Amino acid sequence: MKNTGIIISVIAGIAFIIFGLLFANAYKYKYKNSNTINVTGNAKTDFESDIVKWSASYSRKSMDLSEASEQLKRDRELVRDFLVRQGIKEAEILFNAVNINREFNSSTDSNGNSYTTFSGYSLSQNVSVESKDLNKVDNASREISALISQGIELSSNQPSYYFSGLEDLKLKLISQASQNARSRAENIAKEAGSSLGELVKADLGIFQITGQNDNEEFSYGGAFNTTSRSKTANITVKASYLSN
Repeated sequence: MKNTGIIISVIAGIAFIIFGLLFANAYKYKYKNSNTINVTGNAKTDFESDIVKWSASYSRKSMDLSEASEQLKRDRELVRDFLVRQGIKEAEILFNAVNINREFNSSTDSNGNSYTTFSGYSLSQNVSVESKDLNKVDNASREISALISQGIELSSNQPSYYFSGLEDLKLKLISQASQNARSRAENIAKEAGSSLGELVKADLGIFQITGQNDNEEFSYGGAFNTTSRSKTANITVKASYLSN
C-alpha cells in the first residue's frame, strides 16, 4: 500500500508539471499572437495591351443546300480579301467550320392543328483574327460593315484586348504589394514605440484588371477587363507581423 501511494504521488506530480508546462506555453502563444500588427499592402500599375482578338460571323440561307454553300464560299473570299487589304496577315485569319441548320416554319390550319414546313437551309461561319497589330485590327473591325453593301449578312463583334506579359506583371505587383505591406507595418511599429518582428502570416488578394479611368468596380472573383486597350492592374497582400 505504501508503494502504491508513492507511485500515485509521483504520477500526480508529473501530471501537475506537464499541465503547468502546457498552460505556460498556451499563455505564451496567446500573448505572442495578441502582439501582432496586421496590414494590407497594395500595388497597382497601368499598362497597354499588346494582343487583340476579334471575330465576326456571316450567313446565307437558301432552299438549296449547294446554292447556300456556294454563296457562303464567295462571302468567305470577300471577307478574306477585305482583311488582307486592311494589312492583316493571312496567318492571323482563322475561319471556323461551317454551321448548317435546317429551318422550319410553324403554322396552324383552320382546324387548329399545328404543323411545320421546311423553310430552307441556314449556313453560317465565324472568322476570327488574333494579332499584335492592334491598330490594323481595330480599323478592320470598324470598316468591315462596308461588306454589307455587297450583300453579305455580317455581324461584327467588339475586339478583345490582352497582355502577353501578364504573369511577369503579376509577380512584380506581388513583390511591390509585399514591400508596401512591410513598410506600413514598420511605420505602425515605430509610431507605437516598438519594433517589427517576423512575418507570421500573409494572404494574397484577388488580382484585378480594369480599364484605365473607367471607374470599373472590383469583382469578388477578380475583374479581368478585355474591352479596354489601356488597363490598370491592382493586387493586395494581407500580412501579419509580430510586434517586439
